[in-house]
Amino acid sequence: MTPGGRHTDGPARRGGLIIFLNGTSSSGKSSIAVELLRILDEPSFHMPVDAFHAMRTRQELPPERLATVLHNTWRGYHRAIAGMASAGNNVVMDHVLSAEWRLRDCLDLFVPQNVVFVGVHCARAELERRERERGDRPTGLAARQLEQVHAHGLYDIECDTGRADPLRCAARIKEFIADRPTPTAFQQLIDKRRGLRPPAD
Repeated sequence: MTPGGRHTDGPARRGGLIIFLNGTSSSGKSSIAVELLRILDEPSFHMPVDAFHAMRTRQELPPERLATVLHNTWRGYHRAIAGMASAGNNVVMDHVLSAEWRLRDCLDLFVPQNVVFVGVHCARAELERRERERGDRPTGLAARQLEQVHAHGLYDIECDTGRADPLRCAARIKEFIADRPTPTAFQQLIDKRRGLRPPAD
């Protein structure tokens, strides 16, 4: 209990770690997340954006309203991730930053020191092959996302799922987390927005 009589939840927490997997549809993010949950030493939650879209009612909406509903779904997803991490939970999120505002929103919400920003890459031909095999994505979706998804050009670590299987990618991420440098990619992106220069060596 605080001097003012308010209850607290115990010692203040730094917040949980957010492993932020970003890549196009069919790039292999979810497969990496599954392996991460299997090999990470600390309990973690996989929170994919697709799960949030799947929660939404299936009633048909006019196009102008659907755009707003989708936008609000993405915003809610970001805030759910931030809330889980602020409560001390480790989160693996898989995301598609195919609209520039999505990254800005995450930069505003997440504690930059607690984010491991992972670029998940895959060659266009392989993405198209995976789309055909899955059959549950519009043809050409991943190719359309390629230009914007990695446009910010900065990550803590990057993986190519066309060259390494999900377990190898997850193992590399786990190894990176054990001794990750600072400033993080998120901190550098925030500083870039503010026009700050990195300190001289």
